Amino acid sequence: MSGAVAYAVEPDLDAASFQEVLVASGLASRRPAEFLERLGRMLAGADLVVTARIDGRLVGVARTLTDFSFCAYLSDLAVARDVQGLGIGQGLIEATRQAAGPEVSLLLTAAPGVEGYYARIGMPRVAHAFRYDRER
Repeated sequence: MSGAVAYAVEPDLDAASFQEVLVASGLASRRPAEFLERLGRMLAGADLVVTARIDGRLVGVARTLTDFSFCAYLSDLAVARDVQGLGIGQGLIEATRQAAGPEVSLLLTAAPGVEGYYARIGMPRVAHAFRYDRER
């Protein structure tokens, strides 16, 4: 891969492509990656899907739920392992922020063990947050 990273809003990203990135990123064990139908519902329910491609190859996905007016929850940030360290995750976050707009705050819940990544790229930590875990 020699090309530049191309970021785009792709509202019609298919579940199989999303699945490939989840597997390539190592997030498949933390997402229902084996269930294409559920991945399809996840994509259909997202308000904003931003992708990163190199030479046409899908290497990253940011899937976000937002009202485009006040808040956005970046639910999935996945970058293929073989291109991690190139700034693609940070680029996906920035492209998501741009697409959501300047009135919107961006929140995410880091996967266990990767909290340091978000601190390293300068994303502020939220002190007061609460969550219920999924039941399945």
